[in-house]
Amino acid sequence: MKMGKKAKKGNSGFDDNGYKKNATSQVTDGTGKFKKSFKHHQNSDSQAPVIRKQVEPETAKYFSEIANLFESQGVDVEERSVICGNALEEARGKEFELATDYIISNTLQTLLDGCNLDNLCSFLRGCANIIPAIAMDRSGSHVAETAFKSLARHVQDTEAYTIIEETLKMICKVIVVNPLDLMCNCYGSHVLRSLLCLCKGVPLDSPEFHGAKGSKVLAERLNLKVSHLDGNDSQHLQQGFPSLLKFLVSGMMNCTKEDMKTLQVDQYSSLVLQASLKLLGGNDQELLHIIPVLLGCNKENLAEGKFIDMIIAGETVESMKEPAFSHLMEVILEVAPESLYNNMLTKLLKNSLFELSSHPCGNFVVQALISHARTKDQMELIWEELGLKFADLLRMGRSGVIASLIAACQRFQTHEYKCCEALATAVGSKNETSKFIVPRILFLDSYFSYDDKSSWSWPGGAKMHVMGSLILQAIFKFQSEWIQPYILSITSMDAEHVLEAAQDARGARVIEAFLASDASTKQKRRLVVKLRGHFGELAMNLSGSFTVERCFNAGNLSLREAIASELLAVRTELSKTKQGPHLLRTLDIDRYATKPDQWRSKQASKQSAYNEFFVAFGSSESKSTKSNKLLYNASMDTSEHEELNIKKDIDGSLISTSVVDDTSSEKKGRKKRKRDVASEDAVGSNRAIEKAVKNFLSSSTPDKKRHNASNQRLKI
Repeated sequence: MKMGKKAKKGNSGFDDNGYKKNATSQVTDGTGKFKKSFKHHQNSDSQAPVIRKQVEPETAKYFSEIANLFESQGVDVEERSVICGNALEEARGKEFELATDYIISNTLQTLLDGCNLDNLCSFLRGCANIIPAIAMDRSGSHVAETAFKSLARHVQDTEAYTIIEETLKMICKVIVVNPLDLMCNCYGSHVLRSLLCLCKGVPLDSPEFHGAKGSKVLAERLNLKVSHLDGNDSQHLQQGFPSLLKFLVSGMMNCTKEDMKTLQVDQYSSLVLQASLKLLGGNDQELLHIIPVLLGCNKENLAEGKFIDMIIAGETVESMKEPAFSHLMEVILEVAPESLYNNMLTKLLKNSLFELSSHPCGNFVVQALISHARTKDQMELIWEELGLKFADLLRMGRSGVIASLIAACQRFQTHEYKCCEALATAVGSKNETSKFIVPRILFLDSYFSYDDKSSWSWPGGAKMHVMGSLILQAIFKFQSEWIQPYILSITSMDAEHVLEAAQDARGARVIEAFLASDASTKQKRRLVVKLRGHFGELAMNLSGSFTVERCFNAGNLSLREAIASELLAVRTELSKTKQGPHLLRTLDIDRYATKPDQWRSKQASKQSAYNEFFVAFGSSESKSTKSNKLLYNASMDTSEHEELNIKKDIDGSLISTSVVDDTSSEKKGRKKRKRDVASEDAVGSNRAIEKAVKNFLSSSTPDKKRHNASNQRLKI
């Protein structure tokens, strides 16, 4: 069935709110306010506002019939493409009116999604000169996005590459004449970011290029993940148009230099600039040109080697307290080449770090600065300004800055003991014992909001602090001699408080971090015994199952048997949970139930093998603890995929409530930032021990299947 030319009669169109259109109307900014489009165009032809004509009744009827035809599902695949092509031909010359019509725009999206490449490119070339006006309309923006998504599906076709590139080039040339209105429009900004993604070759709906702050960001800042901007996750890249990306971004920068102060603090233009920088990540030549422009540097200063005028520098730092610009600065610091980062630290941000750290928005800039430091010397400059401010920062609720400092000190292996000492001092006093350190960090907000801090006590039933949990997880990665006050504190906690921590996903991660630390086996068991009688209850909880597993590894034979007996009592119920089968297999509960003597013998032989290993390879506490972690991993009798899936569920539950600085003032100033509190085992730095463990186990343990599983776990 073919659809011919349009019918001659019909109803008039509707505006983007579903109301009858006037005969003509000026393009709006999508909020109902009239807008002078393209006010910065450089020629008289471009300065004329786009006039929106009324959709002719017969045209409206024609597209209504098309919509009804598709809704009836009476069209096969071959006919659909032909009908879509014919309808798009009928739209020629009327693209703006149709795309911005509240009802017809939906039909137009269907046509663009179902037509062939030639018809798609023909439509886009036909409306290239008015694509900005279409993109800035509430309905039109969806049409533009649909067209770009349809193009993206054809990019991998080698024969289609040239025609797509020529089509996009026409659109980009129009946009760079005056990108300001488009960048600052809520709808236009989104369309422009999709176009940038298309040029780069990444999925158009990638959240990280549309302003979403993924959990990866916090993972990177706390040394849990390598930067995802190195290559822009090349596994997700498809064929792109690098020359067009460069042309579009540089064109936007050149045209908007005089308006940069406006763009810095505008919510929507900031998102465009962030996406541009992320997509250019790794292209140092382009970034060295673009970033100074974004910061307000002029050519004269750059030529003289001044980088930035002091007056402008002060204004720029002040602008970092604005939400939009603080977001932009985070990305700038993340992608900046090393030389440019060093200039920003020494000539722009130096002596302003504590001031910015004190601000609800500015503190995120400082977190990014710390997290992306390139050298130990740069870290020294940062420490000079913030190293003695731990207590002040925590009182102001800037725990994210503290967490970033701790992670950076670990990364550069500098000021590690000072970090631990400064944090302990910030949450206590010289006259107090160390036992209060861990509880106060677990409940940072509660403690620092309490008037009489000396009488503060464990707030039963309250949720534990996300950043407090992350800070403690980081602390327990330090050498044991530096964290003795923290070890004493966590092992001195009351049994009921240890249980409450284990039942909270955030507290459970702290316990796991302690059990994986360099603390002595005796100290770890002192904590584990306080959970005796509750292991079955904990195992029924998704996050608690991992704590039980860690406790089992840290225990001696009698503790392990106590844990096994508690799990045996709830085996039926536990086996019905997602994590239950994995835990029951790992701890070999079925063998314990049917052949307890054989189970004990097996556990004893494992312990004997561990002891022989320690005798052979050294008995220092540091080495034995690290080796024990590896041996524990090597004893797992399960697939890596099953455990990873369970762990992801736990991470997701934590991410849903995670924020970098969970204070009321920051909730108002910035969106909550979801963070990943997943941790990684630091086995990479102990390769020699790892190799020895593997060789030892392979010679002493006949179960090759289990040994292979251990190798997979060691890679996680």
